[in-house]
Amino acid sequence: MRDFRKYDVWALSHKLVLGVYKITSQFPNSEKFQLTSQMQRAAYSIPSTFCEGCGRDSDKDFNRFVQIALGSAHELEYFFILAKDLSFISDQNQEELSDMVNEIKKKLYNLSKKLKE
Repeated sequence: MRDFRKYDVWALSHKLVLGVYKITSQFPNSEKFQLTSQMQRAAYSIPSTFCEGCGRDSDKDFNRFVQIALGSAHELEYFFILAKDLSFISDQNQEELSDMVNEIKKKLYNLSKKLKE
């Protein structure tokens, strides 16, 4: 069993979740059950799925969860673009959040490659 707290990718993805909750709290109320909810779910899916994978016995099983977390990161990256295009977030916020999610994607990808070896 792995301790998820020892992975940089978990800490970074947790920080991203906090940022997403902060930024989506400023979205219009009309988006509460739409984009706000989708962005928050995609964001917390990254570290929570990673944590779930850490409880698996084999590298193969763990890697399956790493891949699912990677998919959520890709989804969230799109939501940042959409939120910017809808003028819910600034260009600067979109860039900062995208940089963070891209760092997470790199870490997940590299971890996945290691687990396949």
